[in-house]
Amino acid sequence: MPSLPQIIMNFYHYFCILKNDYMRKQQDKIELMAPAGSWEALQAAIDNGADSIYFGVEQLNMRAMSSINFALDDLPEIVQRCRQNGVRSYLTLNTIVYDHDLLMAKKLIQAAKDAGISAVIVADQAVMFMAREAGLEVHISTQINITNVETLKFYSTFADTMVLSRELSLRQVKHITEQIEKQQIKGPSGRLIEIEIFGHGALCMAVSGKCHMSLHTYNSSANRGACKQNCRKPYIVIDKESGIELEIDNEYIMSPKDLMVLDFLDQVKDAGVKVLKIEGRGRAPEYVATTVKVYREAIDALYNNSFTPERIEKWVEQLATVYNRGFWSGYYLGKKLGEWTTPGSHATQKKIYLGKGWHYYPKAKVAEFKLEAFDLKQGDKILITGPTTGVIETIVDQMYINDQPGTMAQKGDIISIKIDKKIRLADKLYKLVKNEV
Repeated sequence: MPSLPQIIMNFYHYFCILKNDYMRKQQDKIELMAPAGSWEALQAAIDNGADSIYFGVEQLNMRAMSSINFALDDLPEIVQRCRQNGVRSYLTLNTIVYDHDLLMAKKLIQAAKDAGISAVIVADQAVMFMAREAGLEVHISTQINITNVETLKFYSTFADTMVLSRELSLRQVKHITEQIEKQQIKGPSGRLIEIEIFGHGALCMAVSGKCHMSLHTYNSSANRGACKQNCRKPYIVIDKESGIELEIDNEYIMSPKDLMVLDFLDQVKDAGVKVLKIEGRGRAPEYVATTVKVYREAIDALYNNSFTPERIEKWVEQLATVYNRGFWSGYYLGKKLGEWTTPGSHATQKKIYLGKGWHYYPKAKVAEFKLEAFDLKQGDKILITGPTTGVIETIVDQMYINDQPGTMAQKGDIISIKIDKKIRLADKLYKLVKNEV
């Protein structure tokens, strides 16, 4: 039984979420949803302005193998961190579910309910029904592949928020949002259905991510969260009868570039989209920090009339610094065919591991690190990540090396630098350097 102070604190945190939701809806502001594939990414999303986060726990989510994922016992802390910052928490349960999975699904849903998770993202009708029976808010995953308003009306019995098919154009999205308003299509909460779309990150070559390549080639199902990413490999096309090899401009013919809607975010808003989702539960915490920070600034700019070409150019440059496969607009602007990437990350900078957290002096706001690899000099750009710390990027203006002022530290040295945020033993230190793309 929770104590009275705990009950009061829980009520206060819940009130913060309700207040933030109310303010966003009053302003008709787009909700920014961020991926959390690790504690570091979760904290980075919160610190950089996400309105909500989505994550998986152990099984039955579409990133069961590609991200670290959380354990069932982590749910209370996830909820606590989110509520303390007025951030909504969404648990993904969006894989194909077989009969032998049903007990696990019920267990996860009950655990989500007990922990106070804001909503579950689902794709299976059985899981959808279980979540509604448990009294949990339901969001429909893109795996359902909603492409028209009648399908949306069918699922409105179960869900308040729906992710539309990734292959729709903004014109088609706008038609659906207009019909929601015109027909007053409401979910179980009594509110009008909210439309969510993917706004940034990796795209699958299959329709709404429902791919079977990994299953057929490796017996590892993408629809069970175990994609082997074989679409990202180079292939040669050969005519089996003649043996003739076909010439193709790009050997990565099934690997799309990353989606980016930032430069036409105003059109996304005009299409009536209520939730913008960043993909990337399998990506590094600095990716989450940068993309959330950029899209937070861009969404806010839409509502204070500062969304300008100059700012867009600067934001795109920032997005390019973290992992990406090149950018394109997806199908939102009416394109019928994808744009294919070239191998590796197109990020303009990369990180090099240097060492780990050693000690922190809170009064002086000085952090110590032990260098375990490479060197560090004054003026270098550094990255610090940690499960509680999240993500910190800064420039080394000055430092002490083994308690003496210095400008160049080497492997084995203990360095001291000014950092406003507390540093912990679990934190890792990296140097950010230019990446020759």
